[in-house]
Amino acid sequence: MTDGTRPELILASASPRRVDLLRQIGLVPDRIDAADLDESPRQNETPRLCVARLARAKAEAVAARTTGPGLILAADTLVAVGRRILPKAEDRATAERCLRLLSGRRHTVLTAVCVMPSAAWAEGRIVERLVETDVTFSRLTEGQITALLDQGDWQGKAGGYALQGAAASVIRYVGGSPSAVIGLPLFETAQMLRGQSFRFLA
Repeated sequence: MTDGTRPELILASASPRRVDLLRQIGLVPDRIDAADLDESPRQNETPRLCVARLARAKAEAVAARTTGPGLILAADTLVAVGRRILPKAEDRATAERCLRLLSGRRHTVLTAVCVMPSAAWAEGRIVERLVETDVTFSRLTEGQITALLDQGDWQGKAGGYALQGAAASVIRYVGGSPSAVIGLPLFETAQMLRGQSFRFLA
């Protein structure tokens, strides 16, 4: 993908969902270099501050170890109910708690994106965006909760569900960017990259 006129595009994430989303708009990262960070919220940290901090920290970690000209794309997504940040569901019990909390109510999905040049590419600049999307679940029955848990696509997902999975059948409303809920707001990301001289879907 590198053509000599621009740096490598480096995705600071191991998420296959983000790779698929980028491909949807005609972008394939030259390299994937996942940042391994502690993503725990800090004490009294708001959801907006937390997600923005993590996206930038991921970009900084990868930029620091990138020796050639590179443009690092990093993102972080979290689910919030008010000021409460829901965890990534790593087990069925956590996913169930999240689904019961989200049942019949509106919540916010926040995705922060940070584009950062490596030190070897002086033409680039740091650009950051925070995208908020409102999502409303229908009131879930016990049978629906069990069925969603049995599907298993909650694993590793913020809030214990995947918009692109079985939960789509019980989500009444999405106000904002559906791709941001999945992990990367495509319109905003495309604008950020075009501003860094990346050309695609011309």
